[in-house]
Amino acid sequence: MNFSVRTFQPADLPVLQQITLEAFVGISLDQSIAAQFGEQNGHDWRWRKARQIRVETECNPAGTFVAEWDGKIVGYITTQLDREAGSGRIANLAVVAELRGRGLGRQLIAQALAWFRAEGLSYALIESMAHNEVGRSLYASAGFSEIGQLVHFAMKL
Repeated sequence: MNFSVRTFQPADLPVLQQITLEAFVGISLDQSIAAQFGEQNGHDWRWRKARQIRVETECNPAGTFVAEWDGKIVGYITTQLDREAGSGRIANLAVVAELRGRGLGRQLIAQALAWFRAEGLSYALIESMAHNEVGRSLYASAGFSEIGQLVHFAMKL
């Protein structure tokens, strides 16, 4: 299966948001918060997650990569750079359900890592919810090492 990976274009945003909302069901921190406390500020978790993708693509369009197959967007990865610290962070990664397990996520990670290296960064970061077994397995198989776990706490005000 031949995928192509290209840099994000603003017209891609609605498709990336849709892929995100489908891919993050059951593994989104925002969804966990909503399950505990309900909507926040009149917005459900989907609105917050879609907004996050918009903000990430606006802040770093050159570091957002889009995967296509047969001319259709089928996945993406967003990144953030901290040049002063020498680190790159993979913020979000999603692939359409029907193409998962075929190496596309790994290809997107490889693209982000190559970009980090070209930007002169020293290391890459990625995080996952503990119950996201697919993501955790992918990240480990792509060469990431688990360095710690973070516990999220929330309270309604």
